[in-house]
Amino acid sequence: MLNYYGDYDVVVCGGGTSGCAAAICAARAGAKKVLLIERVGQLGGQMNFSGPPGFSFAHWFNYRQEQVISGFAEETHKLLLAEGHALPEMHPRWRCNYTYAYLDPDWWGLLMYRLCKEEGVELMLHSLVTEVVRDGNVVKGVICEHPSGKSFVNAKIVIDCTGEGEVAYQAGAEYELEPRDILEPATTAFTADGVDWDKVMDYVRNNVDDFLFSQIGYENTDYMTLDGIKEAVRNCRDVVEMGEIMGFLSLQKIGVETGEWHNQSGVGFFIMPKGDRILAHFQHSSQVGNVDCTDVRDISRAEAECREQDVIAFKFFKKYVPGFENAYITRVCPEVRIRETRRIMGDYKLVQEDVANARKFDDVIGKSAFTAGAKHAVGDAALALQHIVYPKDGGSTDIPYRCLVVKGLENFLVAGKAISTDRASYHRFLQETIVTGQAAGVAAALCVKHGITPREMEKDVSELQKVLQEQGAILFGTH
Repeated sequence: MLNYYGDYDVVVCGGGTSGCAAAICAARAGAKKVLLIERVGQLGGQMNFSGPPGFSFAHWFNYRQEQVISGFAEETHKLLLAEGHALPEMHPRWRCNYTYAYLDPDWWGLLMYRLCKEEGVELMLHSLVTEVVRDGNVVKGVICEHPSGKSFVNAKIVIDCTGEGEVAYQAGAEYELEPRDILEPATTAFTADGVDWDKVMDYVRNNVDDFLFSQIGYENTDYMTLDGIKEAVRNCRDVVEMGEIMGFLSLQKIGVETGEWHNQSGVGFFIMPKGDRILAHFQHSSQVGNVDCTDVRDISRAEAECREQDVIAFKFFKKYVPGFENAYITRVCPEVRIRETRRIMGDYKLVQEDVANARKFDDVIGKSAFTAGAKHAVGDAALALQHIVYPKDGGSTDIPYRCLVVKGLENFLVAGKAISTDRASYHRFLQETIVTGQAAGVAAALCVKHGITPREMEKDVSELQKVLQEQGAILFGTH
């Protein structure tokens, strides 16, 4: 039996990083009735459920040290920093001047509930969108299944923030999906406490040749040489300054020879603040390739195999890595972190050439300083860099509004990982998903206000850009 749930201005499908930003910012932009639908009981997505990403809020600045990301992302970091649940922004020169702003992902999720309540966003949790209702190409709403049955939700604007473009797919949208044998691997993250960080840092300082240090972007700048990086590490005393530690190459070799390391990924971890403690977060210690996570058989296999690899990885760390002798697992993420699936095609498709040229667009709704082309891979190579490109002159790439407007559908937007790009320019990173989520939410609110469709808004995005800037977004004035 199908029940009628209600009428809403904006319905956001997916309560992850992009969905939370979309719903909250839509309400702030004037949408009176906003519904946020999430298939589980947790808000936060890749921040705190399938992640959390080890680098949290990274790459807010381009290589020229111009800030290119602010808005809702920076607002949440500042709120958590003031409450003692985050670390300040770091700009370590020996890490290519990347910005890192680590935070407690559990508190980020709790903050989302608070902000939704403050802004009047209605939550519909434990609900899965199973069907999109259309009149021709006009999306009228969605049908959800939940513990109390099936409900139809009427919507003026629907935003797909599911990450995998699931709602757009159900609506019949055009999309691109790579063959499973080249899709980026899935991984299940876990976190450990009880680490003796003094012992860890002693080992790192005395074995710097055993570690991997990113020099991405160095060829375009006057940043430190590899020898300079190693010397800086030899003088580093605080793991917080490291942020992440990748390598342990000699120990990995032993583990491979003895069968105590699965060798599906490199050895390393990120850090995570938790109150007055620093935890080790293992984001890449399991990797299962040749999986299409839109296929239930594949994703089920990935869930099981990732956890097998996590057990191997943790036992390896406890046995071989100094400082982890008394470590214990405090969290295993509830589901795999999906790096790559569908990209929903929009009225514009951002491509690698746009990133290489640091292209600027008249309908800009946000920026990204990320490179294009790099893809995670299973095995010894944690990252395949053969086709990587950097925004020219150390700059950033504009994200055009048209990437959010789904081709062939009306009253429908997409935000987060699944926006319209080519594979090389895939905007899956947490910061990018929040940027596009905020923009989609504001756009939806303004469309409702003026009685126009998202596609009609393409003719004049000046009000959208004005409101985004009022909400703190950075749109202009950078390379």
